Amino acid sequence: MQLEGKVAVITGAAQGIGLACAARFIQEGAKVVLADINVEKGEAAAASLGEAGGEASFTACDVGDKIQVERLVDGAVARHGGLDVLISNAAILHVADVLELEEADFDRVLRVNLKGFFLCGQAAARQMVKQERGGAIINMSSIQAVITNPNLLSYAVCKGGIKQLTVAMALALADKNVRVNAIAPGSISTDMVRQLMVDDATRRTILSRTPMGRLGAPEEIASVAVFLASDEASYITGETITADGGRVGLNYTVPVRD
Repeated sequence: MQLEGKVAVITGAAQGIGLACAARFIQEGAKVVLADINVEKGEAAAASLGEAGGEASFTACDVGDKIQVERLVDGAVARHGGLDVLISNAAILHVADVLELEEADFDRVLRVNLKGFFLCGQAAARQMVKQERGGAIINMSSIQAVITNPNLLSYAVCKGGIKQLTVAMALALADKNVRVNAIAPGSISTDMVRQLMVDDATRRTILSRTPMGRLGAPEEIASVAVFLASDEASYITGETITADGGRVGLNYTVPVRD
């Protein structure tokens, strides 16, 4: 029970990595507030975790809206008496050739995938500093922060920004006992990744870039999040932990051109 008694807010928690983190945090003794824009899935996820014996609740939240983010944090505090952990995980994906990428789509992705991380982190940090007992903020980055696909420009820009957002916030909050770290998953078995696997050839291409030869499981990322949220990581801040089955080390292969 590494997180016994801690209160955690997890965004993008209706499915995928966010939901896996919520389930694991509850197993470790945390009280969890799931947040998502998908109300139906979010409420169902919280209800399922509650039926399994966990203390879970759901709050609808658009992380790109400051007022909704502040209500999310205030609601968690009102319900549980404080906030110890934030996992910023909510993200969207837009696939487009760089020459065809529309300004509106670029802005839409940055609003959720970068501005949303700032708004959530700032709101959580303010509460943690106010409590004077510290806390942990975990940003879900990606290997796309350092390597990328040419048709994922807006997503990659955000993940690169999250890497520096994590470092800057960690430095600013270090003397306040608020740790800020990030996780950079590789190809994980989520709806977002399956969205890219349009056919078997694409699936094989994605797996060919991963030395371990398989997709990661959301639960494997949740294990890293538990570590970063726990006292076992008490001297770690400003870091990004990569969990990618060796993909960054291998990098990409491209067709040979005669």
